[in-house]
Amino acid sequence: MPAVRKYRRDTSEVSCCLKYVIFGFNVMFWWLGLGIMAVGVWAWTEKDTFNNLSRLTNVALDPAFILILVGEAEVGLRPIYFVGPPACVGICGRHVPTVESDVPRLRSVFLPDTIYSVAGTVTFIIGFTGCVGALRENTCLLATYAVFLALLLMMEMTAGVLGFIFKDWIKSQATGGFQAFIIHYREDPDQQNLIDWIQEDWLQCCGIEGPKDWDRNNYFNCSSSDIGSREACGVPFSCCKRKPNEIIKNKQCGYDVRKPSYTGERSIFERGCLRAGEEWLELNMVPVAGAAVSTMVLQNFEVAKVIYEKGCIQAGEEWMERNLLAIASGAVGTAFAQILGICFAQNLRADIFAQKAKWH
Repeated sequence: MPAVRKYRRDTSEVSCCLKYVIFGFNVMFWWLGLGIMAVGVWAWTEKDTFNNLSRLTNVALDPAFILILVGEAEVGLRPIYFVGPPACVGICGRHVPTVESDVPRLRSVFLPDTIYSVAGTVTFIIGFTGCVGALRENTCLLATYAVFLALLLMMEMTAGVLGFIFKDWIKSQATGGFQAFIIHYREDPDQQNLIDWIQEDWLQCCGIEGPKDWDRNNYFNCSSSDIGSREACGVPFSCCKRKPNEIIKNKQCGYDVRKPSYTGERSIFERGCLRAGEEWLELNMVPVAGAAVSTMVLQNFEVAKVIYEKGCIQAGEEWMERNLLAIASGAVGTAFAQILGICFAQNLRADIFAQKAKWH
C-alpha cells in the first residue's frame, strides 16, 4: 500500500490584520486631509485670491490658508467661512494709532507660509509611506514611515516642553497676533468670522484686554465719528452678550458703547481675550467641583452686566485651564497613536523579513 503524503500549506508570516490596519488608518487619514485641503482651496477661489496675488501678504493670518495647510497635514478642523468682498465706508485710509508697523513681523511669527508648506508636505509624505508601504509590503517605506512618526513625536514633545518654558513669549505673540486680527477685521471675511467666533462663541470676551482695544481698528476708532462712521466708538456685534430669549442677533448692539456719553445698557463683553484665556487655563487645574462652582459664579457675574468686560486673551487662558485635562488627554492619546503606529510598522517589517527568509 503506497504511503500517503500529507502536505502542510505554507502560511504567510505577514499578519494581514496588521497590514490592513496600517493601510486603512492611513487611507482614512489621507482622504480626510484631502477633503479639508479642498475646502481651503475653495475658500481661496471664492475670495479670488489666486487672481489677486498681492493679497498673499496677509496669507499667514488667513484661515483659508491655514485650512489648506491643515488639510495637507491631515488634521480635522471645522471651518466657518463668510465669503464676499469687504465693505469700506470711507475711513479705510484714515490714520489711527495702531501697531501697523509690527504687522509684518507678526505675520512672520505666525507660522510663515514656508513653514506651513514644509510641515504639510512632510505629514502628507507620512501618510503616503504608511499607505503604500503597508499595501506593497515595502520594508523601506515602512521604515521611513516609522522614522517620520518618531521624529514627529519628538518634535511634539519638544514643542510641549518649550511651550511651557516660554509661555510668556507665546502669550506676547498671541497678543500681537490678536492685535493684527483687530486691525484687519474688516479686510478679510474669514478673519472677521474667526474673531467673531472667538469673542462670541468660544471665549465670550471682547478685545485683547477689553473693549478699548477695538480703538485700533479704523472702523471702530472714536475719531472716525468725525467723518460719519456709525461704528465709531463701538465694538463688533460679537462682543455683545446674547439675551436668553433672543432669536435674531442684533448687529447694532455694539454701537456707541465706548462713548463716555453713552447712557444705554451696555451689552458687550468687556473682558479682554488675553486675560480670559489665562483664567480659562487656570480654572481647569482645579478639581471638577471647584471648576463647576467657578463657572456658576462667572455666569452669575455676566448676568449682572450686558457687555463682556473680559479680554479674549484672559478668556482663552481661563478656557485652557478649565479644559487642561481634556487637552492633556488628547495629547497623550495622539502620542499613544503615534507610538502604536511605529510599533505596528516595525512589527509588519519583521513579518516581511521573516517571510523573505523562508524564500531563501
